Amino acid sequence: MYVIVGLGNPGKQYENTRHNVGFNVIDILSKEYGISVTKIKHKALIGEGRIGNEKVLLVKPQTYMNLSGETLIDIYKYYKVDLNNIVVIYDDIDLDVGKIRIRKKGSGGTHNGMRSIVKCLGSTEFPRVRVGVSKPALGQDLADFVLSRFRKEENDCLEEGLEKAYRAVDSIIKENIDTAMNKYNG
Repeated sequence: MYVIVGLGNPGKQYENTRHNVGFNVIDILSKEYGISVTKIKHKALIGEGRIGNEKVLLVKPQTYMNLSGETLIDIYKYYKVDLNNIVVIYDDIDLDVGKIRIRKKGSGGTHNGMRSIVKCLGSTEFPRVRVGVSKPALGQDLADFVLSRFRKEENDCLEEGLEKAYRAVDSIIKENIDTAMNKYNG
């Protein structure tokens, strides 16, 4: 079983903001595989289904970004899933819009959602798909930036990045993470 967690903030005011690209990728996976992500459980919206031959749980934490770990530790304990089968999708300001980066493990860095997950799981040993949202302008507040929507001229690149992230998750599940990294990193 794979647990695919897209990070974001619940609520209409946060829809389609830079911080919510994880939710956007879960929405694409949900649509592509006909998995309804509407059940409320583990402080999250979840949906169970299949991608290829694998059972998957699609997850959109409803705790707000900074407490994402609360959802994940709950799911980890309940399903007793291997850490290698938990894939977290989140925004990254160090990547340009349209770029993605897959990693097998790593620190939470400056991302508060990832810091929460690392703290709650007590591990950095789980795969992640980082989706580029670009850097704020010089002097722009980081929180304001990640809670802002994409500019019109970024939309094509954004769609490309979300599509790559969805395909990367598909590749991780159907093939393996090394294959996905070879295909989508770079």
